[in-house]
Amino acid sequence: MTLSGEQVQRARAFARRGSGGPLWYFLRGFVKHPVMVGSIIPSSKVLIDKMLAPVDWANCKLFVEYGPGVGTFTQHILDRLAPDAILLTIDTNADFTQYLNGKFRDSRLRAVTGSAADVREIMGNFGFDHADYILSGLPFSTLPAGIGPKIAEETAAAIRPGGAFLVYQFSPKVREFIAPHFERIDKGFEWINIPPATLFWAWKD
Repeated sequence: MTLSGEQVQRARAFARRGSGGPLWYFLRGFVKHPVMVGSIIPSSKVLIDKMLAPVDWANCKLFVEYGPGVGTFTQHILDRLAPDAILLTIDTNADFTQYLNGKFRDSRLRAVTGSAADVREIMGNFGFDHADYILSGLPFSTLPAGIGPKIAEETAAAIRPGGAFLVYQFSPKVREFIAPHFERIDKGFEWINIPPATLFWAWKD
């Protein structure tokens, strides 16, 4: 999503005088790291439900979320996750990690500040050698050079056979990053979101 100069200035002004609520954190995160935040408007529930629908929750022990922001997806994942499963969130923005740790009092959540490119190392720190599902809303098309391909490669290596990489984007270009690493990629689209989003489910067969 591309913002005009005036919209960026408004977002920065709001972030400076905000009160600490989720919208304030979201906008402050955009101001600090604009190329790492896909949109300044959180995803719709319709998109969330569609994105998570293919997940086999009964057989999910580790779900990883890249770029959780203020937890728009996080609560919906926790609502579906088994009592003995773990949700690991990875965000480069420490403000978002702090916010999630304060917002969610759930023993299944592990909120970490770090890069998705280091997903296997981060998982290993918690005793996991693979994830069942990994979700990402990171804007692959605007990430710094080399980061997108690295995240795609590491993600494919981190997911167990039968698991999937779930990706929602505002540009279909992300398929170029994930296609070399996944044999089967299902595609969808959701209009009921601002902006409308392209959805991908890349399966590790």
